[in-house]
Amino acid sequence: MTPRRRATLRDIAAALDLSVNTVSRALAGKDAVSAETRERVRAEADRLGYVPNTMARSLVLQNAMAIGLVITNPSNPFYARLISAIEERGRVHGYSLMLMVTEDSAENERRVAEELMRWGVDGVLAVPVQHGIDHWERLEKSGTPVLLLNRDLPGLDADLVGVDYYDSARRATEHLVDGGARELFLVEEDLDISPVAERIRGFRAVLAERGIEVRDDHVLRVPTRRREASSQPWDPIDSYAIGRRLADRIEPGSAVLAGNDYFALGLYRAFTEHGLSIPGDVAVAGHGDHPFAAYLAPPLTTVRLPAARVGTTSVDRLLERMAGAPPADVPGRTLLAADLVVRSSTNGPAPSGARTGRTS
Repeated sequence: MTPRRRATLRDIAAALDLSVNTVSRALAGKDAVSAETRERVRAEADRLGYVPNTMARSLVLQNAMAIGLVITNPSNPFYARLISAIEERGRVHGYSLMLMVTEDSAENERRVAEELMRWGVDGVLAVPVQHGIDHWERLEKSGTPVLLLNRDLPGLDADLVGVDYYDSARRATEHLVDGGARELFLVEEDLDISPVAERIRGFRAVLAERGIEVRDDHVLRVPTRRREASSQPWDPIDSYAIGRRLADRIEPGSAVLAGNDYFALGLYRAFTEHGLSIPGDVAVAGHGDHPFAAYLAPPLTTVRLPAARVGTTSVDRLLERMAGAPPADVPGRTLLAADLVVRSSTNGPAPSGARTGRTS
């Protein structure tokens, strides 16, 4: 079967015995074309299934009306919400979204940056792999603003919008300590990225301030499977094995903070199989507030990440750069505070209030 040829302005013009220029002006709603002609042109365009060629239009206007979004792992629920917020905000301003996935691979990231440069997108929002900046610098030198999402990339002259993971870990750890825990553990993914590093830093800072012993074996790293493919999501089995080993040594009244709710889910099963009660023997808190968190037994205390606010804030900042707003001498860093959602998997009082984040 021969594929049907895409209808063009010339097809509409030939059918109505009009010039291509008249058809173009009619579809654009120009005043120089009568209402009757505009109606005839639109009707014929509908009949032929005409769709404007956005790529051709962008070549004429030197504006693709497209934003590139580079993420590392589409299976992460945080990024699912982030993508939705960015797409919605961009659409309000007339921009389409070009989504690219790197799978936390530096090689893939370099390829993606080159592709975005060839496509000529108007701006790029990127969750960087955090290995190398030369490809992002080339993109910026080509006239395409780059804004970093959720992960920092020292050395790159670009703004950053993300979550204040240091503060989120601090608040969750403070809550666990206020609930009476005197031995605390942090279960984190074994990935060398700034969100993980910031959560570890916040966790350790609270313990040091409260005079609680901080040992290296209190931070447990879950081997990551997500370097192989983006289709590899977090899995409770990854933390289940660690939870089983931890259950053999944990003292009653201890607490565990997980870097994501999936890890908390694996810990739940390991602890309950070992006969430990939550929160009676061990308190558990997570990160992410994924949909299942409220339906665990007991419901999980967790950090609700402001994915939608990160998305809308990043688009607004990028649009400013695309409009020609000069960058500051020091790139802006906007870190948005998360909310600690206290449920019955932990002891202790709920926090007094949520902060709005910090900007520098």
